[in-house]
Amino acid sequence: MNPAPFQTIKINALTVRVYESAEEVALAGSAIAYQILHNAIEAQGKAAGIFATGRSQVNFLRYLTATDLDWSKITGFHLDEYLALSAQHPASFRHYLETHLTSRVQLGQWYPIEGDGLLPIEICDRYERALQANIADLCCLGVGNNGHLAFNDPAVADFTEPRWVKLVKLDEQNRQQQVNTSAFTCLENVPQYAFTLTLSAIRAARNSLCLAYGAGKAKIVHQLLTGPVDTHCPASILRNTPQAMLLLDRSAASLMS
Repeated sequence: MNPAPFQTIKINALTVRVYESAEEVALAGSAIAYQILHNAIEAQGKAAGIFATGRSQVNFLRYLTATDLDWSKITGFHLDEYLALSAQHPASFRHYLETHLTSRVQLGQWYPIEGDGLLPIEICDRYERALQANIADLCCLGVGNNGHLAFNDPAVADFTEPRWVKLVKLDEQNRQQQVNTSAFTCLENVPQYAFTLTLSAIRAARNSLCLAYGAGKAKIVHQLLTGPVDTHCPASILRNTPQAMLLLDRSAASLMS
């Protein structure tokens, strides 16, 4: 099922589609992602995808993993991971993606970010090389409450970053969001540092699909779409990314004129 948006608009280079509900966002997103990955396999014999985490991705991944995609021809990456957190920790992104993706489908190749590895800088370098050898046909995204994409918070975001993977310090708003939406019980338990794909890596993908829903996203969505394109709202870079699409529900779009 691919529900039709009740509104489609173009803001700078960004296509924005608004749907009635979060459920329709997930259904439409999975249908779009399916078509992108399927077309890549048809054209190239293979595809590569970067997968995101968070509440916006749960139903999206549920629907996408239930399709008849040939997952054996898909190479998978993820956007970010906490530094020094094991894959068994319930708040780690490797744990999330095992739960919602890799336990459901058999990817041809899967590249997890080894958050608790011994040599973090080497891990960044290896992951960057793997990404550059497998340019993503699809990059899945969500928008943080402070406007971050992946872990590119305003203080560390760089629109011209030469690196594709780096270590960053997380700001307190981001860390508090993790407490509110994940398995962390308090702010003190959220790691202060993390690995992230940079905005340069994200923009190198052939297609990007960003999902946001709920009234809690309305303010940052409004800033993303109407404010200046700068690192005060890192996700505003999507407005200069013609291969990107932003899917919203009515609540997330409620402050748009």
